[in-house]
Amino acid sequence: MAIKAREFVRDYGLFACIQCGKCTGGCPLSRKSILNIRGLIYELLLADNNFDPDSVDVLWDCTTCSTCSERCPKDVKPMDIIIGLRSVVVEGGRVPKTAKVALNSVFTKGNTLSMAREDRDLWAEGLSVKRLSEDPEVDYLFYVGCSPSYDPRVQKVSQAMVKVFEKAGVAYGILGQEEVCCGSEVRRLGEQGLFEVQVEDNMLLWQDYDVKKVVTASPHCYNTFKNDYAAVAVELAKDQELELELRAEDVQFMHYTQLVAQLIKDGKLAFEGELDKTVTYHDPCYLGKQNQIFDEPRFILESIPGLKLVEMDRCRERSLCCEGGGGRMWLEGTNIEERLAHQRVQEALATGAEILAAACPFCLLTLEDAVKSLGLEEQLQVLDIMELLAQVV
Repeated sequence: MAIKAREFVRDYGLFACIQCGKCTGGCPLSRKSILNIRGLIYELLLADNNFDPDSVDVLWDCTTCSTCSERCPKDVKPMDIIIGLRSVVVEGGRVPKTAKVALNSVFTKGNTLSMAREDRDLWAEGLSVKRLSEDPEVDYLFYVGCSPSYDPRVQKVSQAMVKVFEKAGVAYGILGQEEVCCGSEVRRLGEQGLFEVQVEDNMLLWQDYDVKKVVTASPHCYNTFKNDYAAVAVELAKDQELELELRAEDVQFMHYTQLVAQLIKDGKLAFEGELDKTVTYHDPCYLGKQNQIFDEPRFILESIPGLKLVEMDRCRERSLCCEGGGGRMWLEGTNIEERLAHQRVQEALATGAEILAAACPFCLLTLEDAVKSLGLEEQLQVLDIMELLAQVV
């Protein structure tokens, strides 16, 4: 499906591009795939009104880490351009098979992993976790998310969060089987219509339960709630049949590192043990670059008795993407010879750390897979910050 290039260029502000190349130079994949964002913008600027996004071989390489957008001196948003072109391709029904499976699963089952809706809260079996359907009187909705609900490895993070919340006396609850996908990767794969459905489903649920505060396990959920929901919710509110009165601005969204850091500062979380380990921390793109949450994860780690925190050279704003975002958990890119996660693991090893700490389900999975594929299990362990915390509270 071709697009009118002139209109696309105008709508995305591409006339501001000065072709400096900082987007391509900063892209973690530019040297490992054939992704050249500057070149793509140049093609669009020169194109006639029949530009075909299907001709862009690297459209599905982008991890939406946003480094390109952060470094652009003219405030062009190359990441949004990629998503916009993907939307055209998706609208034409030409989606990579593995991505189509994930999108269909969100539509039919409410999650990206093709798992049954009835199994969404099985991770909480044996734990005293309150469902809002049973008792909606809570301070926080713990929005668990797809991977932390279904993936056996990430379920351990959800269980650790329960332990920490209960130790700190946090009044929280979950939606259980009523919870549906946040739609973050749906939007970034370009399926805007399905994303709007996810916004509608979630906001109507929050309205029904009078939710005022949401804490998430995933930076991807946090980012899309905080930064993507508001505009869609405004349009949904115009539909009188929906009876949606809640605004996204009425809900406070937090990533767990923000809440837990505050609990420690307020003296509500006591430590009963020590962790004599050297740890390095990997900044997730959706927590760090895109939302400037750098200090809270480090504060939590430095608060753990006995733990020594060391930094990788590329940290904070310069952190290297794990390659799991933007739908890349379900897509193969053109960089098949070397994964970014492999490179990141080597950087962690160079610090002398025994543990590589993450604060994102995608980062946890990609980095742990990299450790295994490189045969480094005896040298480096990948754990979520909540798993470390649960050992000492």
